[in-house]
Amino acid sequence: MTQISILGCGWLGLPLAKDLLENSFSIKGSTTSIEKLSVLENSGIQPYLIALSEDKQTGNLSNFLENSKILIIDVPPKLRGSATENFVSKIKNVIPFIENSPIENVLFISSTSVYGEDNLVVTEETKLNPDTESGKQLVQVEELLLSNSNFKTTILRFGGLIGEDRHPIKFLAGRKNIENPNAPINLIHQEDCIGIILEILRQNSWYETFNAVSPFHPSRKEYYTQKAIDLKLVLPEFNSENLTFGKTILTSKIEKVLDYKFIKPNL
Repeated sequence: MTQISILGCGWLGLPLAKDLLENSFSIKGSTTSIEKLSVLENSGIQPYLIALSEDKQTGNLSNFLENSKILIIDVPPKLRGSATENFVSKIKNVIPFIENSPIENVLFISSTSVYGEDNLVVTEETKLNPDTESGKQLVQVEELLLSNSNFKTTILRFGGLIGEDRHPIKFLAGRKNIENPNAPINLIHQEDCIGIILEILRQNSWYETFNAVSPFHPSRKEYYTQKAIDLKLVLPEFNSENLTFGKTILTSKIEKVLDYKFIKPNL
């Protein structure tokens, strides 16, 4: 039975771990919350309390990686608002532990924010041009992992994450003067996030970079208005005075290389 270590059992990592268990993998999972250790253990996941910082890490990373062939890193940068952490340093401090472990393959969960907000049709070949601090640091981490010859890395760049308990319309409902009404959406459902990861593991698809968003790109105004109607929420109001357009993320590589069929194509 292949053992996988998941660094970061949060909104995506925990349901992913549960799904992997159902697919005959053995799972070690990390959390920064003492209270969540029992949640992991009760789910059949070997729990580890691990926290990363810029200059150190707490918890036993060596034991966490012991006997695992695959490491999934699902630790998002915390760089919104007033947060100023050095995410690159956090991941850089983990790399020696990976090098000294039996890990052969690393799957790094990244973001389409590495492309910035240019008015482009984006593929994996598009030049990276992040315009946020989070995107800039994700690019550096991708490069760190891809350039390391001690393990094979695949980069998975997700668009906006949604799920049954997480949807932007709950934040946008009733708001006024929302900018960028004609920008295309680039979202992906949690079920497809997990489905794509499973295919990467099943097919041993390493040394790859994949964009991962639903192949469904209506405008923000069209999509969020309809979603508010569907959920019986107050309609959002958009500012159409300054029309701008955003990037459209294409996922043809996932569909071609992995032969992946989206579970929630229309979100």
